[in-house]
Amino acid sequence: MSLPTDNPDTAGKAYDLPGSFARALWRGVLCKCPRCGEAKLFRRWLKPVDTCPNCSLDISGQRADDLPAYVGIFVTGHLLAPVIIALVTGYTLSPFALLAIIIPLALVMLIGLLQPSKGAVIALQWWNGMHGFRKERIEDRST
Repeated sequence: MSLPTDNPDTAGKAYDLPGSFARALWRGVLCKCPRCGEAKLFRRWLKPVDTCPNCSLDISGQRADDLPAYVGIFVTGHLLAPVIIALVTGYTLSPFALLAIIIPLALVMLIGLLQPSKGAVIALQWWNGMHGFRKERIEDRST
């Protein structure tokens, strides 16, 4: 469904609401606006824009707090577990060598997952109409 924007600077442009929660979440993971999927969600690494320049969505009310870090830790731990098991069982490495491999790998993975995790949390809040977001859905016209 294509809707006109509320922003006078982008008058006449239209945006497509995501048809499903998964699509909105994917837009957030890609660090794009969950409503239009076009504009960047972040102005700096973890600082979201206040308003989407394409569809005028007010993002300033989002409250991601610590959830993106928890998601990043959870995913990193689950992806690193098989690597750690393979390193311990398949190679005879000293504890210091294991730490020299695992700690930098974990830090890079966690830092790399923070922004997509925060984008997904913002998309989750937008989809469910939480923290000042208005719940917007494509109407089911089949009934």
